[in-house]
Amino acid sequence: MTSQVVELYIYDLSRGMAAAVSPMLIGKKIDGIWHTSIVVYNREYFFGSRGVESCNPGATLIGPPLKAQVLGETQVPYSVFIDYVNGLSESTYAGSTYNLFKHNCNNFSQDIAQFLCGVSIPKYILELPNEVLNTSLGAALPALVAQLEKSARPIAEEQERFSHREQSPDFEQLNSQIEEARYNSFLLAQRRKTLREKLAKKERKKEKKRKKILKEGGIVPAELREDLAMADIETVNGEEAQLPSDQALALEEEERREEEEKKKARDPPIVYKELIDVKAEFDALIGLIDGKLSPEEQRSTEELHQYMLGDEGSWALSDGFLDFVGRLLNDRDLPVDVRVRLINILAMAALKDDVILVLHQDRKDHVLMNYAYEIDRLTPQEQEAIALFMVNMFENLSSSEWLLYISEWTYSNQQTSNIRVTTKVAVHSLLSDLPVLQERGSAIIHNLACKEKFRNFRIRQFFPKGSLSKVFDDIAVELTMALLQYFNSKPSEEQLFRCMKALAKFVQVSTQEVPQLIQMIGPDPNSFKGTSERIDILIDQISTKLR
Repeated sequence: MTSQVVELYIYDLSRGMAAAVSPMLIGKKIDGIWHTSIVVYNREYFFGSRGVESCNPGATLIGPPLKAQVLGETQVPYSVFIDYVNGLSESTYAGSTYNLFKHNCNNFSQDIAQFLCGVSIPKYILELPNEVLNTSLGAALPALVAQLEKSARPIAEEQERFSHREQSPDFEQLNSQIEEARYNSFLLAQRRKTLREKLAKKERKKEKKRKKILKEGGIVPAELREDLAMADIETVNGEEAQLPSDQALALEEEERREEEEKKKARDPPIVYKELIDVKAEFDALIGLIDGKLSPEEQRSTEELHQYMLGDEGSWALSDGFLDFVGRLLNDRDLPVDVRVRLINILAMAALKDDVILVLHQDRKDHVLMNYAYEIDRLTPQEQEAIALFMVNMFENLSSSEWLLYISEWTYSNQQTSNIRVTTKVAVHSLLSDLPVLQERGSAIIHNLACKEKFRNFRIRQFFPKGSLSKVFDDIAVELTMALLQYFNSKPSEEQLFRCMKALAKFVQVSTQEVPQLIQMIGPDPNSFKGTSERIDILIDQISTKLR
């Protein structure tokens, strides 16, 4: 992962006046009326009476910060961070929750600092409200500071506010697109930086080799001389020269190979690549919906054909594709088989490395996860299709991360999230009476348990104490209870292996609760000794944690 510097911007809303007049007004010196924000991924994020906002660093009406303090570095991916912030903006840090003294910008900065780096912002900033409230003017200050707080707004946003125009229905979507464009630009800049660094490193090695040959009195090979002559990493008029395209492509290919190596190095997930005949499934789907689609929906079927059978990338799917998916999943006038065929096709799409681009289009409406949330109310065929979809989502790192997103939304008057839906599908499938669902449920839980662990100390700070995995403690406990219940059904060797492997992971994830559950509820893993050599090894690992 690429590390990103995390900074705390500290502003004095009073611009020095607090330090000058506070001794006279309240009998004690207050150095400033502090407003803070977090700067990361080349954006400034802060909380105020209008909720969570962002802008270019330093681009608020208050001007440059009094101080920019480096809090540390983070390896949390931008997509995870922005999903987390979006979740906060709709819940804990919605505009309506703002309170000048009890729930303000500094509390937001504290939570984001903990999330990204596992550190706190300075104590004197967090304790300022209590200092003020305990003075004789404590009750009179909110109105004054509220006026000062208005200066901590993005310049462009303030200008828009004065226009008094109604926000169009597409305003939120536009904002989302702008944020995504900023992120893509940020990624491109980071990629170019990485390429430059790698190329420079290679050229330094070549130059070192050339000097060593010359020092030893040898002749520099023609190939090395040509490589050095082609290298174009000097600066021209103080600016970096553009990388030769062939070298850049070679480095991109090297990055691709490195990513493949990461996939090979991880515990391989269980996926079903040959289970569905996509062409037959697609033809059956078209036969079921022929004559029942609008022109826009008809185009979506053509796009799906291009993506799944025409060997095109996800770019072939338009912005309205998920509206088409939502219509087929939620229109109860259509046959059940329509939903089954569609989800089976999407389960095969989950194996594609660019499926994450399709999934990110579903961030607002949660079409796929809302449908999966209803698994216990669906027909057996639909349940099997949903379970297959989730199993295959673990083929790629990015889509498996999507399954673990924690940002919540409301569905059927319940708060849920991707990780909660994934867990519900896993548990329901494993404990089903249907053998196919049991098999796929065991695969989902195996894949969840084998997610790579965070080894970076700062990232681990975000998770519950003692947790080393992306699977939270409470999720590990819930899945463990399902596993223990499933063990009583006398599973096959293959499914017992998957589940025992998951249990061996969970006793490492939740080092207290999971071992206690095993000992209290049972059955004792040792009762399965002798099933196979590979299961015996796992049982020994679990038993070590139970002592």
